[in-house]
Amino acid sequence: MDGPSENPELWAFLESLHRGDRLSGTVAAIERFGVFVALDDGPSHPVFPGVGFITMPELSWRRFDTASDVVQVGQRVSCEFLQFDTTNLEARLSLRATQPDPFQAFADRIAVGQQLHGPVTELVPFGVFVRVADGIEGLVHLRELTSAPVESPSDVVQTGDEVTVVVTEIDRERRRLALSRRQVSSDDV
Repeated sequence: MDGPSENPELWAFLESLHRGDRLSGTVAAIERFGVFVALDDGPSHPVFPGVGFITMPELSWRRFDTASDVVQVGQRVSCEFLQFDTTNLEARLSLRATQPDPFQAFADRIAVGQQLHGPVTELVPFGVFVRVADGIEGLVHLRELTSAPVESPSDVVQTGDEVTVVVTEIDRERRRLALSRRQVSSDDV
């Protein structure tokens, strides 16, 4: 877009922001690729409906289908500033950074070897996802589904089936939970 000479007020505002700053505003538009936010304290944008922009992954820690599952146009939001996007002359924001990460709280409560129970939420070629807590899903790899080899997860389970699993790995950094159905002892099922 334009440099500092074209939009000096906007450029100066964006350059004054620091990573971690809290900015509030109103959801101005919801697009396929993210959400525009009209910031309370900033100038308006020459092209976009708002100077603030939240990419889809930065909307929520939880899985969702569309941005409108998380926010609505006209909704007031408080976000964390991530970076100044000098190409689009916008403030990249995060809504999820203002909320506690449910995965970390969950990881504090569980341990490898612990048994959990929940519904199968999704079948993928390499295994199945199981919801083991509110907003927390783990992967049961294909080889961990049963003791006998299977070619497809649908040979063993369907979406919605309730299963018992054992925690085999907790990756806090990548927010991933590895589970096994094969390692559940038959006494416990």
